[in-house]
Amino acid sequence: MHQIIHESLSRQDKALALLRDLLEEEYRILIGRDTDRVAALEFSIQELIRQIAVEKTLVIRTLGGVRVSEYAAGLPEERSAALLTLFASVDAGEQEVSRQASRNAQLSLALLDQSTRTLQALTSQAAPPRAGVYGRHGGMRHEMHPQAALISGRL
Repeated sequence: MHQIIHESLSRQDKALALLRDLLEEEYRILIGRDTDRVAALEFSIQELIRQIAVEKTLVIRTLGGVRVSEYAAGLPEERSAALLTLFASVDAGEQEVSRQASRNAQLSLALLDQSTRTLQALTSQAAPPRAGVYGRHGGMRHEMHPQAALISGRL
């Protein structure tokens, strides 16, 4: 059981390091605004996250709901220290990945907001202006009646 847990934690540690590198690459690509490369990289990131989740589930199932630190407390000193060191490395890796993923999400949302505002500005410049219609009180009326004027009794 110790071997299974140790190997799974080791795979998680390596996968998290790779995930951090992929997220940093995604950040650089986002800055460069290369959407095709971001989409391609996102598939790799999602698959790696799926594999990490499988490894976490394996450890949880193997331990039967017992925490890794509780399990390590019952082991001999050198095995316990090695397992706890590896577990701490996995935890630190998860936190680094989480911070990088948050940075990527913030940048993505900022780019989306910027693109949306730019599109709205271009659309408003390209759209023809509405024709003004004189209203009852002599001023320019900015909105025309959406319904037919003859049917509703207005000429």
